[in-house]
Amino acid sequence: MSNSNAEWGEDTPAQAAGPAESAQPDAGEPNGFAVIEALNTENTQLKDRVLRTLAEMENLRRRTEREVSDAKTYGVTSFARDMLTVVDNLSRALEHLPAEARAGADPAIRSLIEGVELTARDLEAALGRHGVKKLDPKGQKFDPNFHQAIFEAPDESVPSGTVSQVVQSGWTIGDRVLRPAMVGVSKGGPKAAPRQEPASSRE
Repeated sequence: MSNSNAEWGEDTPAQAAGPAESAQPDAGEPNGFAVIEALNTENTQLKDRVLRTLAEMENLRRRTEREVSDAKTYGVTSFARDMLTVVDNLSRALEHLPAEARAGADPAIRSLIEGVELTARDLEAALGRHGVKKLDPKGQKFDPNFHQAIFEAPDESVPSGTVSQVVQSGWTIGDRVLRPAMVGVSKGGPKAAPRQEPASSRE
């Protein structure tokens, strides 16, 4: 019988088991689902890195634009502060000139006075073109962010805490105070009217 099996080419039990065993996956090879999961994880990490990089680049762009804008706006701060002394001197020279002296001055002196006035206006206009603005807070409510109180003056004609006198003009550059205005503040003015309660609450 064994010879006939060999003659007809029938597989022995060991030979028949060979193909089935070769069809099974090798334990050393990675599973298909594990590979996909690893690729998905790597893809998520790469997306996160790209988003973080884009966010950092956007923040850098905004910060650079802000720094460039600040440099353009506030780059003349020191120079503008030095120019305020010139503005103050011109203003004092004109303020201390009596009106009668100007009216009785000869044409040459009058021309000199007009030249000083023109220079003062041009200088203020030049500062304004660079974002430097003059503060003239007389009659306004005292604001410690922009004003520096140097004295209090009794004045019952205006509410207490009103700027009644400007001793020295203040200046701003952009959103910042270049020099606070030196002012006198009213004291002892009228108080705010008492709040009226609804009639229903008094009954």
